[in-house]
Amino acid sequence: MTTPTEKTRAPEERGVRLVAVLLGMTVVSGLIDAVSYLGLGHVFTANMTGNVVVLGFAAAGAPGFSTRHALVSLVSFLAGAVAGGRVGRWMGGGSRRTWVRATLGAEAVMVGAASLVAFAAPGTLYALIALTAFAMGLRNATVRKLGVPDLTTTVLTMTLTGLAADSRLGGGAGKRSPRRTASVFAMLAGALLGAWLVLHQGLGIPLVIAAGAAGVLAVTASGTE
Repeated sequence: MTTPTEKTRAPEERGVRLVAVLLGMTVVSGLIDAVSYLGLGHVFTANMTGNVVVLGFAAAGAPGFSTRHALVSLVSFLAGAVAGGRVGRWMGGGSRRTWVRATLGAEAVMVGAASLVAFAAPGTLYALIALTAFAMGLRNATVRKLGVPDLTTTVLTMTLTGLAADSRLGGGAGKRSPRRTASVFAMLAGALLGAWLVLHQGLGIPLVIAAGAAGVLAVTASGTE
């Protein structure tokens, strides 16, 4: 006999588990940063740690870096994070499945819009930076509130630190090593694919793939880890 609790939880469990979804979004981050760094003037729109460093390079007058590009990325990312925080407070107390799907759907729309800009007006760098950075800020705020360990989807410094420090070599049990390792390879795969596409196909194709991947995950994600 099905209990009321089981009936309530059943819809949350339908779909792809969050661990797999977040690994997929890590691949998307690699794609997005390949587009932004290689095609939008050496700026990051998913990895804000790198972007703050780029801003410092630009402010110091290092060639090949733009203060304006970096600032547009940072401001757009923060605006997306603000929006993500508000969405989390509005939807976070209800169905995680609905919340995650709505956020990923919004990301797919914004990255899809960026791909249209890339095809129609590839020289419109500020629009491309703003759209992708806003989408990444929205996603990062959501991922932070979800709190799935070792899957931030955009940065790997602490993931790599945990992988080494908690390994058997570091005196730990290495319990989360598979997840952490998968996260590193997911980012690497996305960056490799994104870089190849940017170098050989331009900016539009990798953005279409990123938007498509986000869209697929948006309609298949569950609410359980």
